[in-house]
Amino acid sequence: MTSTIDEIVRAGARVAAAGVSPGSSGNISVLSDGMVHMSGTGTDLGRLTADDIAVVTVDGEFVRGATPSKELALHLALYAKNPHHRAVVHLHSPYAVAASCLEPWSTTSAVPPLTPYFVMRVGQCPLIPFRAPGDPELGELLRALPHPFHGALLANHGQVVSAATPDAAVEAAIELEEACRITLLTDGRPRRLLPAEDVAALAERWGTPWTDAPAVVR
Repeated sequence: MTSTIDEIVRAGARVAAAGVSPGSSGNISVLSDGMVHMSGTGTDLGRLTADDIAVVTVDGEFVRGATPSKELALHLALYAKNPHHRAVVHLHSPYAVAASCLEPWSTTSAVPPLTPYFVMRVGQCPLIPFRAPGDPELGELLRALPHPFHGALLANHGQVVSAATPDAAVEAAIELEEACRITLLTDGRPRRLLPAEDVAALAERWGTPWTDAPAVVR
């Protein structure tokens, strides 16, 4: 049976192999038996060991292990937002960072629905206002948003996603990075979005959030 630590180590290796976790940036957590197991501060996600994992409560109280990442508040906020999820991935992947420096596509999603895979694996992805990395207010801003979401862009910073399993969270993070790449490639051009009815059908079928008719910013 795969342990929680093994799940985090495997997830870290996957994001490193995908090239979306530069240097020692990014962090991963898994919720298990009421405890959040999280990669420690300053760790290389591609080389995680059991000694690199911190264990904290869902209220953020340190239990044992390594020093948890300064982005703990982001992870706790997404677990609170999506209580059926048990994994969170936060990355400074280059295209997500670049897209987070643009004005958002709409009030509920920074990224437009250009591909079915983005809608299927992530759903609407709001832009969170800039706060310095590690600022606990990032978690408060995530919790305060009224509409549902499984992923978000952090302004001028990167991305964060949650999912029901570590594998699904990694896949969502990689898909969000690809959606941001396509967004940047098409920015400033006449582009064709997925029809609204197809977006709604895909979101319903795959269980991802998508608010009807968001107010388009650009």
